[in-house]
Amino acid sequence: MNKVTAIAPSNIAFTKYWGRKDEVLRLPANSSISMCLSNLLTTTTVEFSDKYTKDEILLNGQTPKDIETERVIKHLDRIRKLANPPAGGLKAKVSSENNFPIAVGLSSAASGFAALTLAASKAAGLNLSEKQLSILARQASGSACRSIPSGFVEWLDGNTSETSYATRIFPADWWKIADVVAIVSTVRKEVPTSIGHTAAQSSPFMALRLSRMKEKNKLVKRLIKERNFKEFGEFVEQEALELHTIMLTQYPPLIYWTPGTLTIMKLAGVWRAEGLPVYFTINTGQNIHLICEQENVGAVKAKLQELKEVKEIIVNTPGEGARLSQNHLF
Repeated sequence: MNKVTAIAPSNIAFTKYWGRKDEVLRLPANSSISMCLSNLLTTTTVEFSDKYTKDEILLNGQTPKDIETERVIKHLDRIRKLANPPAGGLKAKVSSENNFPIAVGLSSAASGFAALTLAASKAAGLNLSEKQLSILARQASGSACRSIPSGFVEWLDGNTSETSYATRIFPADWWKIADVVAIVSTVRKEVPTSIGHTAAQSSPFMALRLSRMKEKNKLVKRLIKERNFKEFGEFVEQEALELHTIMLTQYPPLIYWTPGTLTIMKLAGVWRAEGLPVYFTINTGQNIHLICEQENVGAVKAKLQELKEVKEIIVNTPGEGARLSQNHLF
């Protein structure tokens, strides 16, 4: 069988996915708008072969924890079920490498499962459309479906598996904005995102949030279309704070922020007051995404380099979605 390698980006959501209306199919409680990131990438090589007696999984050169291995094998099983013989009956070797820290709120599951979906489906002889790949990736990790298309992306919530997928709304070169990631901690999250979702409905504010999401998605699409940076920045900052309000008030509560997270959140407002247009957003973790126009990346980096809390800075522009590569990992 073929050995296939895929590269997929992480993504940053401008309107957030939190809570699910179907746990098995990972149908989100609401639609969301995101952007693929040019420099947070997972590369994954997959080979189905009769030389393997069991599925072999490597993540950054090591065997992942049991729960992560099981999740990968479960996804391989989904793909084997779709494939014709011989791939349908074969075990696989999977090697995956990230160029950024995993399980720290940078959506490594999104890039990881998007890359796995493309590489494994191709290796199994399947030739799926972008929509089919997005539907398949969603079943492994909800936000992975947003890493299949390129550029600015909308994930439709849908009420069935076939109607919940991500689609490109603007190409990567539509808007010269950047996402400067400030890594303040590489300690793995104690509560994985996939577990946190299950308690979302226990927040007393969740129903109010869901009642407003259609309007919010419509608004953020308009702001991207108009390239209205100031209103867009204000919007994404508020939306990130709303997401964390839900997490703080659900039971059990999720508190992902660290002192370093809070320091940069507060400084973003100070920097704006000094004349640097930059806004923060945060996923389900402790690390911060600073959104600015590309012409201001140097100034934002300079501010971050002064902070002892910042361990690493990764600059992203709007990026390509999942794609194939000839550079195999084994």
